[in-house]
Amino acid sequence: MDIDDQAALTSGSAFWTTTAAGGVPAITMTDGPHGVRLQSSDTDMLAGRPATCFPPAVASGSTWDPELLHRMGEALGRECRAMDVQVLLGPGINLKRTPLGGRNFEYFSEDPILSGVLATEWVRGLQAQGVGASLKHFAVNSQETDRMRISADVDERTLREMYLRAFQRVVTRAQPWTVMCAYNKVNGVYASQNHFLLTEVLRDEWGFEGLVVSDWGAVVDRVAALEAGLDLTMPGPDDAGDREVADAVRENRLDLDKTTKRIKRLVEMSVSDTTDFSVDEHHQLARQVAARGIVLLKNDDNVLPLRTEGQSIAVLGEFARTPRYQGGGSSQITPTRLDDALTEITATTTAPVRFAPGYRAGNTVDETLLAEAATLAAGSDIAVVFAGTTQETEGSDRTDIDLPAAHLALIERVAAANPRTVVVLSNGAVVRTSPWDAAVPGLVEAWLLGQAGGSAIADVLFGRVNPSGRLAETIPLKLADHPSHLDFPGENGHVRYGEGLHVGYRGFDAREQEVAYPFGFGLSYTTFEYGQVTATVTGDTIALSVPVTNTGGVDGREIVQVYVSKPGSRVQRSPRELKAFAAVDLASTATATATLTVDRDDLAYWDTRLGRWIVEDGDYLFAAGASSRDLRTTVTLSLDGTPDSRWPLAADSTVAEWFADPRGAALLTEVFAEARASGGSPLVTMADDEGIAQLLGGMPLDRLAMFPGSPFTPESLAKLAAQANG
Repeated sequence: MDIDDQAALTSGSAFWTTTAAGGVPAITMTDGPHGVRLQSSDTDMLAGRPATCFPPAVASGSTWDPELLHRMGEALGRECRAMDVQVLLGPGINLKRTPLGGRNFEYFSEDPILSGVLATEWVRGLQAQGVGASLKHFAVNSQETDRMRISADVDERTLREMYLRAFQRVVTRAQPWTVMCAYNKVNGVYASQNHFLLTEVLRDEWGFEGLVVSDWGAVVDRVAALEAGLDLTMPGPDDAGDREVADAVRENRLDLDKTTKRIKRLVEMSVSDTTDFSVDEHHQLARQVAARGIVLLKNDDNVLPLRTEGQSIAVLGEFARTPRYQGGGSSQITPTRLDDALTEITATTTAPVRFAPGYRAGNTVDETLLAEAATLAAGSDIAVVFAGTTQETEGSDRTDIDLPAAHLALIERVAAANPRTVVVLSNGAVVRTSPWDAAVPGLVEAWLLGQAGGSAIADVLFGRVNPSGRLAETIPLKLADHPSHLDFPGENGHVRYGEGLHVGYRGFDAREQEVAYPFGFGLSYTTFEYGQVTATVTGDTIALSVPVTNTGGVDGREIVQVYVSKPGSRVQRSPRELKAFAAVDLASTATATATLTVDRDDLAYWDTRLGRWIVEDGDYLFAAGASSRDLRTTVTLSLDGTPDSRWPLAADSTVAEWFADPRGAALLTEVFAEARASGGSPLVTMADDEGIAQLLGGMPLDRLAMFPGSPFTPESLAKLAAQANG
């Protein structure tokens, strides 16, 4: 292919289309991830053609339902085909490092296993329709503040185990057609020109076969980005950049052969024939996903479900009539229709339903509106308050996790007027629920639910759907409790990921800190009991079985979660980590066995000394339960470790490290014994004292060699290290 054509292929021809050159046709990419946002107006970048607005990831992540996410991916693929879109930009799987993240509504969870499992099925479903996914944002894009320049400074083990793990799972198990690089820097290097991320990890280690595309406007240096492993810069056109790239090829500073082949392969894989989709069927699927993502947080005295007759209901709060159903920014979808909860509640019951808005747009407390709402609440059998956040959006992080003052005032006034008050929250990221939740018997976390959210809320409130959503992120008592609080949002172009491995629930659990509602939590209209978990090792997997009984009076769905601990680990770990989960649908009084599989690879930690994944040998504790803090049954398994996973010993290894290694201990014992026998090493004799021995334990051998009477020399230490390491 002509060099100029090769260069042209590496950038877009317009905002949403690639470049046709060298016989390779152009394809269309467009925003996702919870709908197809195909731009419909040349003057309004956010106006899109009507498409199903499925629940954003904040809600779909709370379903803990991979099969449902697969079906959602299939539906998105069908809508892409109908609009002649070849690549949908999603899913977003960055970790919710902080509850303040402005784009948290587009991300699944604070846990990489949950995010990875759900995203894998989303990608498989989409790509089964002949439409490519664009896994994003690679990598460590967990904030919007200064997102175009900020350097996310994170240690290697945390990077591997937390912020890359979900990406690794999706890439190795679903092979997304494209991966989108992030805007930000990672440890000082822009993600768009980060050779370590784009080539060494993504391609060389994980075997990624697809195309690396930039986030829109993320590329600072076209040539440097291509050298690092980027393939396609978006948007376009960029004639000057194309010329720079072509010049670099002619001067033998750049080779585009692999890039050209990958672009050509993506175009060839893309399906260009259009097909129709059922608007009604997709709306019903959106309703199912939304209902399954709703989390019941409180249900004191069985205030829910609502009765369909004989129970007057006061519906209070403008969000009941004018729903918040998605966040702001590039993922805004023009829905095919839009349900509201007030209409659905009114249509479901034969009893009186009365409404008052309670608040207006903005955050101004209106005493007249509050008084009207309180009066309706006092005169009704039950009051349902709709409250939530007013905006989460791409490009801006939140400054707190509190509800708006007007919404808090409405909750307080209504709860005082009616002791049977239920609060329904609409929010794209967690909000502080304490202390006001103590005054209400019912609390429903309804997130942002997409276009069918109003119907889904009514389904749950009236019990047509028994809630089975579980929290994919911890709700803290206050913002200052969060592990990320002291290291967000950074300064002077850097944000330090100071909590390290202790992201989200891991940090709360490590500090044994009280939370409002823990990771994995969610109530049902029924109750479940667990039998004894059993576990067996089969090859590279651990198979677990847990009997679960529905002990309540209605059918229900339990999400069984498995958390793993490694007592006595040689490296720092969180007290427990989610490693598997499974749903069990049970009729009232029925018992069934939940079967779960933990992959051996998911038990590995990244060893910074050896530069690879290591499974420690020894005992592992597997705990099954209903949340990270409601563990019902445990089993211990002894596992063989990764072969050849010894830490190498060196002259600068400490005495304690030498003695912790069997080979090192034997060699060092022999040296000390010879020194004692010769009587020529007072240092060794002094080591017989327990206090001195503890002091020496923390000293590297080469430092001991500097002391008078030491049995070590530089030459003998080199020989010892060689013997110890085989």
